[in-house]
Amino acid sequence: MPVKGKSVKILASIITVFILWGYKEIQDIFQQPQAILVLGGSTSDLEREKFTAKIAREHPNLPIWISGGSPPEYTKQIFTKAGINPKRLNLDYEAVDTLTNFTTLVDELHNRGITSVYLVTSDFHLRRACIIGEIVLGSRGMNFKPIAVPSQTPSEPIEKSIRDAARALVWVMTGYTGHKK
Repeated sequence: MPVKGKSVKILASIITVFILWGYKEIQDIFQQPQAILVLGGSTSDLEREKFTAKIAREHPNLPIWISGGSPPEYTKQIFTKAGINPKRLNLDYEAVDTLTNFTTLVDELHNRGITSVYLVTSDFHLRRACIIGEIVLGSRGMNFKPIAVPSQTPSEPIEKSIRDAARALVWVMTGYTGHKK
């Protein structure tokens, strides 16, 4: 193939990627989240749960899914104290890490017709959560809007994001997360 033909194909591929990326960005703007998804793993101060309770008050009709995290009695207490009906809470303790925070819930969310969620996690953890979310939630046609819980912790190393992105891709292709159930 002549160089000119290759250049046209490469340019067409690049344009296609930008069009798809632009479509997703526009879709994210107009599609309102139907649930709140909180990734567990916060400290003993329960900052993710407390932060989410504030968000839940602003969105009184959204169910709240918490993957991992604090013991149920503490979690329910935080939301009750914030005036949130505990019936809105869906607590899941199957996850053992960030990847399984997503993989243990994605099909249940999808089966309930949820196509967009607010994704709540700590600011230092947000990059890795967003990468995994793009892959795992995206594999079911779901979108998310990330919300960072402020902290004083430095961002995680990029290597963790790369490792878990690879694990998420393996999960999409095989259903295997690397952890036994």
